[in-house]
Amino acid sequence: MSDVMRPIPFAQLMDWILSEHEEHGSIFGIRKAHVHEGGAEPIFSERIETPFGPAAGPNSQLAQNIVASYVAGARFFELKTVQVMDGEELSKCVAKPCITAADECYNCEWSTELTVPDAMSEYIRAWWACKLLARELGLGDPDGFVFNMSVGYDLEGIKSPKVDAYIEGMKDASQTEVWAECKGWALASLGRFSHVDEAFVESVSPHVSTSVTESTLHGCPPAEIERIATYLITEKGLNTYIKCNPTLLGYDYARSRLDSLGFDYVAFDDTHFREDLQWEDAVPMFRRLMGLTAERGLSFGVKLTNTFPVDVTAGELPSEEMYMSGRSLFALTIHLARRISEEFAGKLRISYSGGADARNIRGLYEAGIWPITMATTVLKPGGYERFSQIARVLAGAARKADVDAAAVAALDDAVESDPLYRKPIKPAKPHKVAAPLPLTSCFTAPCRSGCPIQQDIPAYLHAVDEGDLVHALDVVVSRNALPHITGSLCPHPCGAKCERAFYEPEGAKIRESKLVAAHGGFAEVLARLQATPVVPLPGARGRRVAVVGGGPAGLACAFFLTRAGADVTIIERTDALGGVARHIIPEFRIPAADIDADVALCLALGAKVELNREVTDVAELKAEGYTDVVVCVGAWAPGHVGLEYGAEHDVLEFLAAAKAGADLTALGDEIAIVGAGNTAMDAARVAKRLPGVRNVRIVYRRTRRYMPADEEELAEALADGVELCELLAPKGVEGGVLACERMELGEPDASGRRSPRGTGELVELPATAVICAVGEHIEDGVYESAGVGLDRRGRPAGCATGVAGVWAAGDCRRGPATFVEAIADAQEVARKMVGADFNAFSAENAAATTEQCYARKGTLACATDPCGDSRCLGCARVCEVCADVCPNRANVAIEVPGLAQHQIVHVDGMCNECGNCAVFCPWEGRPYKDKLTLFWSEADMGNSENLGFLPLGDGRFEVRLATGTAAYDVDDAACGLPDEVRRTICAVRDSYGYLMAR
Repeated sequence: MSDVMRPIPFAQLMDWILSEHEEHGSIFGIRKAHVHEGGAEPIFSERIETPFGPAAGPNSQLAQNIVASYVAGARFFELKTVQVMDGEELSKCVAKPCITAADECYNCEWSTELTVPDAMSEYIRAWWACKLLARELGLGDPDGFVFNMSVGYDLEGIKSPKVDAYIEGMKDASQTEVWAECKGWALASLGRFSHVDEAFVESVSPHVSTSVTESTLHGCPPAEIERIATYLITEKGLNTYIKCNPTLLGYDYARSRLDSLGFDYVAFDDTHFREDLQWEDAVPMFRRLMGLTAERGLSFGVKLTNTFPVDVTAGELPSEEMYMSGRSLFALTIHLARRISEEFAGKLRISYSGGADARNIRGLYEAGIWPITMATTVLKPGGYERFSQIARVLAGAARKADVDAAAVAALDDAVESDPLYRKPIKPAKPHKVAAPLPLTSCFTAPCRSGCPIQQDIPAYLHAVDEGDLVHALDVVVSRNALPHITGSLCPHPCGAKCERAFYEPEGAKIRESKLVAAHGGFAEVLARLQATPVVPLPGARGRRVAVVGGGPAGLACAFFLTRAGADVTIIERTDALGGVARHIIPEFRIPAADIDADVALCLALGAKVELNREVTDVAELKAEGYTDVVVCVGAWAPGHVGLEYGAEHDVLEFLAAAKAGADLTALGDEIAIVGAGNTAMDAARVAKRLPGVRNVRIVYRRTRRYMPADEEELAEALADGVELCELLAPKGVEGGVLACERMELGEPDASGRRSPRGTGELVELPATAVICAVGEHIEDGVYESAGVGLDRRGRPAGCATGVAGVWAAGDCRRGPATFVEAIADAQEVARKMVGADFNAFSAENAAATTEQCYARKGTLACATDPCGDSRCLGCARVCEVCADVCPNRANVAIEVPGLAQHQIVHVDGMCNECGNCAVFCPWEGRPYKDKLTLFWSEADMGNSENLGFLPLGDGRFEVRLATGTAAYDVDDAACGLPDEVRRTICAVRDSYGYLMAR
């Protein structure tokens, strides 16, 4: 059944590990095996090669999870918490899905859903597997890793026979059945090893764990916490950590710090802060326990911190409360670490978990904070292989004997200015491809789905990474006529779909790489275009096309149509081509030389130009013999603030005058920009640069979270010193004063934005000039005489207007549009008019090799590992994100003979339906529900609705598809199964048989 995890017997576990490694070079999908070189640090009575690993949670609940962590470089394992409530009883209490880690992570419950005996068996199997792999593969010292128990949540439960047997069995596993199972298999299977012999097997220590982390429920009284710790120290002789809650900081601090970092939407009240352990109780307790362990030669420390309970307010998970972790928790946890290190002068050991990853772990370790455990970072794309980078980052790091309070304070102080811990102002845009997840062959380049022109992004990023800028630009211009303009000014909606954005907020360097290609490849590509004769497409023969408007849409139309062989003339009413980019966008955003380059590119294939001619009637062009007229007029008609009194200035007139070098001193020294789009940001930045201007204010009736401007545009304006005045609606301007009504946000409207409503309170702002940037409109007149039907906004039905020979592209087709949307319209005109094709390089989106894609997985850009290339993950070649983020390794990528792409097989028995794979899958789908599923038993198949297959004892497979369920001989190509499904099942049987064996 899909939400029930089935522990794997040790023989199968080891067969899986050894077979996968021998045949495919990986272990549970981990290809970046970390080989530790150097010594190990003492911890407790043990040694640890690297001071990090998985936190008590989904990544330490099953043997395969722990093995995957070990192979990737982890050496400290905080095992998933066990409690007296376990197994089915606990599982029924956990809402599913229970994890969502898109940014900060939330979960419903991270205690083990196995029974306590099964959990102990899993940990002992993992202990043996890691010991054997350390020796056989030379990954490190077989005694160089540590298992740390986690138990909760009350003393009576911990004393129960079930949990007590767990603790004693972990302290000394030699008398347990599972120990005999593992040791017996190892001794009987020595022939499968080259470096493991009988002596080594006999030497494996049965003392699996000598330490414990006490996990307590919120609201647990201080006396109970101390009783539990005292019991674990005095009765069980364990090195003991107490897991602390962020609530120790107090409600006011937690609320203000999260608010200051942009996490103001995270909802919680003061309940847990009042009911949890208080600082004044915690400090003397910790001192007593430090003394108690010192008397017994044991170690005591605090684990910082538990996850943070918050309210479910937006349906994030199917529960009322959830627990927050990840980067938002770092800000709280590091401050608590600061307070504790200062209070105890660095003498209290701190085990850390709270938003650690490759970008901050070295600072934590060098401050004397260790071991460090993580969950959120390895629940994101790259998964366990993020540990491999962390091991590299920590190489050579020096640890202090005690916690360095000053160094911890510096880490805490740096939080406010570090963008890593600050929530973006604007909500993330949807990253999903608007299509259902395919059952097979699902690897795609999601960035292309977000691009209006379906730019072959992975193809040109790969060429840039290979240093072939000419070919990269060839790929770009196959679909994009304006590589310099879009390389500088495109709002890059592709970035919202980029899987790399789950590594760094900016994602892959899509726009930047395009500009690199444009600059580096332009001269050769232009010369070749000019020298190569055009072979007309059949649909272009005899076409004489007038393009009205020489802005981005007109230039792109001219490029695509002349490339197809049409005779094209651009008619432009000003004295220069380039439209908004030429006349409006400030020079500091794009240099004139780049605009000139794109114009030259668009004219390279023979387009003619008429400047300083205004066209008001399509009929006059038809009378001149043009077979087709493409109207590409921009949205130049001004919008209006609607001031009740006083004058306003049009933003486009202002920007054009500023770019032309006009004297604008008459505007005065206090300028207000009304509006919050990208044009408003440009106007504000230009105004700020005008001689004599003191202050520039953007006035907006909502808050920055709801601004239409791109976040980077707003950030640049604020960096230039522009002031943002939120929740103000202008009323009128007079005598250098702009009167505004203060607004408040009401309920969300249909678009999801909270509607502003007036409060009646008036606010006055200094304003010697008010510039309106609230949206431009299409100028009337161009279409009317041609009989084109227009909607209420003055727009035609589409690029094909419904009138023969009359076409539309850009602003006049869709309203104020982006440059890339204008190019998309030009593509559509060229397709429909002359049959142009834009797929010349589509096949190259999978040009990166499998090895290149695997090499990039899991590597975050950080100071010690800057990721100097485009950062493209090559999703069209290797996606496998659902396999990356599955803590249980239930989604497996396999190579299928005859199919170009790897296939994803979902292993039902290893899944507890946490739902994390659904969060990151680029499709509108849930891999744990929608991918072809391998079942281990008839009962499991019967209890699931997934499409999938079950091995039958006679060599056939029972297969359930949408069309029904039947038994098939998959060797028979004519058996009736879809070929990709049949081939996938055959590949599992023939090359991945360890997935099936039970």
